Amino acid sequence: MRLLRLFKIARVASRYGLDQMILEHEPGSVGVRRLMRLAAVLQFWRGFGDQLQVPRAVRLRLALEALGPIFVKFGQVLSTRRDLLPQDIADELAKLQDQVPPFPSALALAELEKIYGKPVDQVFASFEREPVASASVAQVHFATLRAEDGGHEVAVKILRPGIAPIIDHDIGLLQAAAGLLEILWADGKRLKPREVVAEFEKYLHDELDLMREAANCSLLGRNFKDSPLLRVPEVYWDWCDHSVMVMERMHGTPISQIDALRAQGVDLKALSRNGVEIFFTQVFRDGFFHADMHPGNIFVAPNGQYIALDFGIVGTLTDIDKNYLAHNFLAFFRRDYKRVAEVHIESGWAPAGTRVDEFEASIRAVCEPFFDRPLKDISFGRVLLRLFQTSRRFNVEVQPQLMLLQKTLLNIEGLGRQLDPDLDLWQTAKPFLERSMSAQLGWRGLISNLKREAPQWATLLPALPRLAHQALARDDGAALRAQLALIQAEQIRQSRLLSGMVLLLAALAGVLLWLI
Repeated sequence: MRLLRLFKIARVASRYGLDQMILEHEPGSVGVRRLMRLAAVLQFWRGFGDQLQVPRAVRLRLALEALGPIFVKFGQVLSTRRDLLPQDIADELAKLQDQVPPFPSALALAELEKIYGKPVDQVFASFEREPVASASVAQVHFATLRAEDGGHEVAVKILRPGIAPIIDHDIGLLQAAAGLLEILWADGKRLKPREVVAEFEKYLHDELDLMREAANCSLLGRNFKDSPLLRVPEVYWDWCDHSVMVMERMHGTPISQIDALRAQGVDLKALSRNGVEIFFTQVFRDGFFHADMHPGNIFVAPNGQYIALDFGIVGTLTDIDKNYLAHNFLAFFRRDYKRVAEVHIESGWAPAGTRVDEFEASIRAVCEPFFDRPLKDISFGRVLLRLFQTSRRFNVEVQPQLMLLQKTLLNIEGLGRQLDPDLDLWQTAKPFLERSMSAQLGWRGLISNLKREAPQWATLLPALPRLAHQALARDDGAALRAQLALIQAEQIRQSRLLSGMVLLLAALAGVLLWLI
């Protein structure tokens, strides 16, 4: 079975000319010359289509779609790493929509009966056999709880039966391709393709646990309890399981249907501002944000309130992350590039020996062109992208949670300006940035830190003399320093994703077919 899957990958890669893309990128290496010979064998698969006439990014997207939902999702994850991917490929991969045919309703009913231990009609007052949504790992059915359970309208999300072995199979293929890429491509080791696949595997396995998604939904709901801006469905925990999530059914209009929203009398300008406020509230107040805010996951209630859906992917930020972001944004809009450079070094993400003046000059070179346009037209997402790209040249490995945030911010910006082309993101975001800095650095921050640390001080301070005496007696100074170094190393540990997805597929197509 795996050989057949490898054969399909080779055929799809050749059909869309992915082998040509790797040859064009690195024609001189030994590995590429070997692939060139293999590519000649694959030519008869190209057929007479015009796929090779379209841009490379489009061909890559089409190839991923042809390979199936797991590869589509891999492309979606890669699209978040705009610091590594070429812009044309990142933009095209961001268009991937994970539209998957639903699995038979009989399988859904059988899965529910297995979980609940009784037929579905004894669990729900009604259960719609036809799904309303289907994705790569799950699909959703509408239902109604029985009267004695409240009679609420609910949405039942059911994990696709047998999806775990399929994921493991395709992950195995991607791991093999990543290993080959490190051998065949000169930049393979630097871009760490195996780490890319490992991070993707983590995303997928997180989505396979619907109890985790339910917990994400519940936390976001608590953070925005009674909010006039955002509504989050209630989770009905008594009916949830690792493969089933039951939540409140939400009624609204998809935010992409702008004409329908306008016909309902929704104020699109206010809706746009509220979307930005919701996002920055999640980031700078809560440090916990919905990281999959594409239009398919956002509805709008008739009163203009946002409705959030699908909580499989979320991002978290530490106080250090929030401080980094607030300082960088404020310094950038003040054109204080020296401060931007200093923040990178103070955060520990740039090496301690980095020359501030050189880092400052590089940041100025890439960021100054933004100020040739009105402030309201400056993209926060693009600002972050430029900063991340510049950081790479100074051996700064960008934290994955910040790339997830940057991808989400680009989605929010695009959506906000679709609703209101005149949206001024800076004026909307500035109060959140200033409040965030005040909360961390001002008197509010001091009081907050004192409250948080006081219980630990109450326990630690009386014991300090005894601990110091014990440490000196055992000559543990070196051990303590080593432990502190380990803690610091863990705090600054970074992950990198792969910029060469196209090269990964081409290497897999050529070399694995050769092995067959």
